[in-house]
Amino acid sequence: MIKTKKDLKKYLMYEKKLYTETPRHLLHLWLIKDEDYCLWRIMHSLRHLEYHVNNAHYIRSLLWERRKNNLANKCGVIIHPNCAEIGLRIWHAGSINIHPDARLGKNCQLHGDNCLGNKGTPMSGAPKIGNNVNVGVGASIIGPISIPDNVTIAANAVVAKTFTKPGIVLAGIPAKEIQKKAVR
Repeated sequence: MIKTKKDLKKYLMYEKKLYTETPRHLLHLWLIKDEDYCLWRIMHSLRHLEYHVNNAHYIRSLLWERRKNNLANKCGVIIHPNCAEIGLRIWHAGSINIHPDARLGKNCQLHGDNCLGNKGTPMSGAPKIGNNVNVGVGASIIGPISIPDNVTIAANAVVAKTFTKPGIVLAGIPAKEIQKKAVR
């Protein structure tokens, strides 16, 4: 959670490296209007929004939320403040929907067309995702479930139940463990 300017700077510096390699690369992305530039600007705005929300800066938080939403609507990303820890990397723009009550751990990756949400009924709960989780294209994680650290969720998988073993690969509809990841 971003509470201080020091926290904000730490998050921004860390995540900028995930989206851009060098200042020259950032300029290149801006000039060609690349989706990575748009995704980085969304994350930048989200982190500023979190800082202002967490410090009860009402007007500033409204302005940063408007800025984030303008960018996010162009890229098809719905993400709310304080949902994700440091290191969230979104690889592809388009149809990313994260419920306000969902929680993502550190260094999670989303590959596009992902839904992390509730079961469609009020107060049904949202997923809690561990650290270093990689969510494939089209994968959905639904309901008040938990996913442990270092899990890979395959493309188009639908995860609707809690898993407890870290370091596994989940695939299918409904998702099942298909293998244990090799430790490097």
